[in-house]
Amino acid sequence: MTAYDVVVIGLGAMGSASLFHLSRRGKRVLGIEQFEPGHDRGSSHGESRAIRLGYFEHPSYVPLARRAYENWRELERLAEEKVLTVTGVLEIGKPGSVIVEGSLAASQMHGLEHEVLAAGEIAKRHPQFTLPNDYSAVWQPDGGFLQPELANSLHLKLARAAGAEMLVNTPVLGVEPTSSGVRIVLQDRVIEAASAVIAAGPWIAELVPELKPHLTLSRQVLCWFEPREPDAVRLGKLPVFIIDGEHDIAYGFPDFSGSGFKCASHHGSGTWTQAGDARQDAGPADEKRMHDFLEDYLPAAAGSLKKMRTCIYTKTPDEDFVIDLSPADPRIVIASPCSGHGYKFASVIGEVLADLAIDGRTRHDISRFAIGRFAG
Repeated sequence: MTAYDVVVIGLGAMGSASLFHLSRRGKRVLGIEQFEPGHDRGSSHGESRAIRLGYFEHPSYVPLARRAYENWRELERLAEEKVLTVTGVLEIGKPGSVIVEGSLAASQMHGLEHEVLAAGEIAKRHPQFTLPNDYSAVWQPDGGFLQPELANSLHLKLARAAGAEMLVNTPVLGVEPTSSGVRIVLQDRVIEAASAVIAAGPWIAELVPELKPHLTLSRQVLCWFEPREPDAVRLGKLPVFIIDGEHDIAYGFPDFSGSGFKCASHHGSGTWTQAGDARQDAGPADEKRMHDFLEDYLPAAAGSLKKMRTCIYTKTPDEDFVIDLSPADPRIVIASPCSGHGYKFASVIGEVLADLAIDGRTRHDISRFAIGRFAG
C-alpha cells in the first residue's frame, strides 16, 4: 500500500485540471484513469468546446467563468501553447428565447461587454446566417472556443512535471473511508490517501451510487461537414454561435484546422442508463437532423458529411453541476456531472477541487452545486 495526499479518479477535463492544481501545490498526488488519457468514451473530446462569459444558464456562473479564463491563460503561459481562441460568440434566438434573454440578463447583471443585435444587424455583420426577421442575438466579443484534447494533455503534462503520478487503464472498484483517510480499491491492490477526488464523468454513479437516481446519460452527436462555402465559415469569418431555433437548439464552430465545420444539437440525442450504452455509433438520422438545421440557418456550411462522433452528457434534473464534499465522508470530493456545459469551467473547477481536497472548503461560490439539493 502506498500513501498519497490525494488520489484523483478520472483524468478527463475536471480530473486532469485537478491533478494539475494539486501537483502545483506540492502535494503527493496520484491520478487514475480507467482508459488511456485522451480517450473518446466520455465528455472531454471533439476538437472544440465553447467558452463564454455571459452565461444564459444562470448569472451565478459568471464569476467562475471569469476565473476560468484567467486559469486557461495561465495554462497557456506555463505550457507555451494556445488552447483558447477568441472569436466572439453569437447567441441567437427566436422571440422569447431563454438563451438570448438569459445571456442578456447575465451580461447586464455582471457588467459584461455585449451587444444586442436584431436580425438585420446580424445579416450585415454575418451574412452567412439566414434568420427570420424576428430573431435577435446577444454578441459577446470575449467568447470563443477551447481545444479540449490539447488542454487536457497539457494539464497532465504539467502535473507530471510537478511530480504527479498516474495509473492508466486501471479501473477503480471502490472508494472507502478509513480512520486516517480513504482507501482506493483496485483490481490488484489497495491505495491509501488522505483524500480523494472522484471526477469520473459518466461513470460517477458507479463510485457514488447515491447520485444514480438523479442522473441521466445522454448520447450527443457531433458532426463535421465539408462546407459549401469554406471561406464563409473559416476562423476569422465566423464566430462560435448557438441558435435557439424553431425545432432545435444547435451550436457550431468556425473551421480552424481544416477538419471541417463542426456543429451539434444541444441536449439533442437519446438517453441511456449506463455509460457503455451510449457508445452507439451515430447514424443517418443524426446527420439529417444537423444538415437540415444548417440548411435552415447556415447554408454555407451545409455540405457533405466528413465525420461524426459521439460524446456523453451526464445531466442532473436542474442541469447544474455537482461539486461537493461527499455526505458519506468529507475526505471524498465529488466532481460531476456537468450537464453538458462544463468543459469551459474545467480550469477553475480543477482549482476548486484542489481546494476541497486539501482544505475542505474553497473561496469560490459553489453553493449552487451542493449534492444535498437532491435530498427528499
